[in-house]
Amino acid sequence: MTAPEPPNRVCALTGAEIPIVQAPMTFIAGAQLAAAVSNAGGLGIIETTSEQGRADLRRVRELTERPVGANIALLFNRDPKMVEILVENEIRFVTTSAGDAALFADRLHDAGITVFHVVGTLADAKKAVDAGVDGLVVEGAEGGGFKNRFGASTMVLLPLIADHVDVPIVAAGGICDARSMAAAMVLGAEGVQMGTRLLACADSPVHANFKQAVLDADDNGTVLLPLGGRRMMRVIRTPVAQRLDAEGSPGAAALESVPRLYFEGDLEASVANTGQVAGRIDDLRPAADIISEAWHGCRDALGATAARLAAAGTS
Repeated sequence: MTAPEPPNRVCALTGAEIPIVQAPMTFIAGAQLAAAVSNAGGLGIIETTSEQGRADLRRVRELTERPVGANIALLFNRDPKMVEILVENEIRFVTTSAGDAALFADRLHDAGITVFHVVGTLADAKKAVDAGVDGLVVEGAEGGGFKNRFGASTMVLLPLIADHVDVPIVAAGGICDARSMAAAMVLGAEGVQMGTRLLACADSPVHANFKQAVLDADDNGTVLLPLGGRRMMRVIRTPVAQRLDAEGSPGAAALESVPRLYFEGDLEASVANTGQVAGRIDDLRPAADIISEAWHGCRDALGATAARLAAAGTS
């Protein structure tokens, strides 16, 4: 696998060979999955919300020599010492999310770390760019996890933000293969982020029951649970999630037992952040196959589309 030609700004800033970034799923985005993604040419990301995730910043070096990034979820972690931990573990690329990008942007830059901020609205994108971030992860409302109740889909949000900023964009939400990656590139992204697709892969550490729930999901397979105000959380539609949805209950309390669902396979224990793209996933291939096929297939899809349009124009 080789770097894109001409050089892609996302690759240049992240150190990845291929402009595919793994989503920072709490508990799941540890050393095992991040190393598999980085070894495949993408950029693995370590989540730093959990204690295990922070420990895996060091352990991942036993599994890969390639660049690995980290995520700081600002809703849960505002400790400035986090920057020191990242530097100690030779992390040179960070995504920040769930908060104000300005909280860490300057500190991370002073440490020589590239910063992309995750945004779900145009207003947040402009605010993050004003804070000096190097790039954005633009995530539509179809993605898993925390969402804005009024958030737009990737199809709407991505080109809107691309028209208003001049920084590299990584598209997230609804992306799982070559065609969805190609669509993101046409809409203004220079790279993509995959979460649910890599959650449901052979290298993911989660229990087989959770993976099977993703495989069994259809296009109605997720639900948005209220967290208060505009905040929502997209989770896979399990009996627990359906009950909370029917009751109008917040899903936050159920997250306390999420490791039991993720790693013991008890689907009754909690709710699980999952994107709508689960409805398009039907196998558990290795991360390397998913990343390679998405990247090479993306270019093939763009070429085939151009040829189809050219043919239509001559008829």
